[in-house]
Amino acid sequence: MGTIKVICGIIFKDDKIFLCRRNANKSLAGYWEFPGGKIESGETDVDALSRELHEELGMKVKIIEHFKTVIHPYDAFTIELIAYTCQFQEANYTLTDHDKYEWVDVKDLNKWNLAPADIPIANAILEN
Repeated sequence: MGTIKVICGIIFKDDKIFLCRRNANKSLAGYWEFPGGKIESGETDVDALSRELHEELGMKVKIIEHFKTVIHPYDAFTIELIAYTCQFQEANYTLTDHDKYEWVDVKDLNKWNLAPADIPIANAILEN
């Protein structure tokens, strides 16, 4: 299988970052991640991130800039995870692909059971 392009947001509010836990009927169930989703054909990264956050969380953010891209091979596929820093604006927190969310202290990111592709992003945040 080829590489799947996925966009995610590193969403900041005050001194916290937003994480979501993948629900039981999804691949990587139970792992925490920076929210986002697949980039559809013809979409820009920014358009895809805005759409995914709205669809999955009822969330609006201000997208700041590209932060890091991670290419991670899983057993059945490879993911190209493109992360953007974002500033939280508003949300109704409607969960469609996740069963839980948390605003976490930046310093505690590595204490969460993050999806493997998200770990290099968390490590880069902690280094900055």
